[in-house]
Amino acid sequence: MKKLFLSAALVSLMSTPAFAGIYDGWSGEASLAGAKTTGNTDTTDVGLALNLKKTSDLWRHKFNGSFDYGTNNDIDNKQRLTLGYQIDRDINDRLYAYGNADYFSDNFGAYSNGYFVGAGLGYKVILPEPMGWDVEGGAGFRSQKTQSTALLAGVKEEEFALRGASNFDYKFNDNVTFYNDTEVLWGKSDTYVWNETGITAQLMGNLAARASFRIDTHSDVPVGRKKTDTITRVGVVYTID
Repeated sequence: MKKLFLSAALVSLMSTPAFAGIYDGWSGEASLAGAKTTGNTDTTDVGLALNLKKTSDLWRHKFNGSFDYGTNNDIDNKQRLTLGYQIDRDINDRLYAYGNADYFSDNFGAYSNGYFVGAGLGYKVILPEPMGWDVEGGAGFRSQKTQSTALLAGVKEEEFALRGASNFDYKFNDNVTFYNDTEVLWGKSDTYVWNETGITAQLMGNLAARASFRIDTHSDVPVGRKKTDTITRVGVVYTID
């Protein structure tokens, strides 16, 4: 009965104006990159990523997904999947409301898997272009499970969490762009902060080159795990029109 109710609620939600024609009009980018990771893993790996967006009169849909895979001496030592979705609804030229959901699975990090579902308000501090800066604040529900060890099983923490985010973009010219994105999730059991900085240079047609650096930090991790992971990526990006 619970599953039936949730399915009916989802169908009802997807039929609202916010989701009208949701499968049409998407654009974005797909990327392939090599990465050097330090922290809980020390390896050279490969990353795939997909970022899509769709904009209508008052609504914006944003989807992102990534998968990083690495080996060391033919032994897997990195396997991380992330998925995220956010919907925005403009209130005026600068203020908007949003709802978001994020999921991750990590075979070698401090936490093996987790998700966050929340909502809040965003404000366009600087309107594009060439510079754009959005800040967001909200709250929601977070669940995450610590990585199991040979002696201890993973522990799942489920709690209320606060979220803050900053998304900054700068367009130097038609061929070179810069971004710096940050997110903070605060909960009683752990505070998680990530920041990613990158620069993209157009090559030809729909192809571009990108270099980026990301740092992920947890305030509380299991014994034997490091609090901070870093990923340096260099790769190619294909624009999806």
